[in-house]
Amino acid sequence: MAAPGTRHRNHCPNCLWSLHVDDGLPGDRAADCSGAMEPIAVHVRDDGEWALVHRCGACDAVRLNRIAGDDNPLVLVRLAVRPLAHPAFPLEWLSRL
Repeated sequence: MAAPGTRHRNHCPNCLWSLHVDDGLPGDRAADCSGAMEPIAVHVRDDGEWALVHRCGACDAVRLNRIAGDDNPLVLVRLAVRPLAHPAFPLEWLSRL
């Protein structure tokens, strides 16, 4: 597909999981690990572009991968709202402020 962001994509457009294949530069395919990269968050860059935050299950490396035009929008939004659905503190604490 010719969707934006697919040139160096190394994640599945449906589930957003990836493989640890890049070492430092997008598309370098220089990593020796090849572990499964779990999508753990969404990062919004200064220009508004979204990027996936992946953590390697084998070596714990954390990498950013830009999203692509054909990535599953429902899975992206679920990942983005996960912190709101599972806050790091009891919501009752907000009433104390």
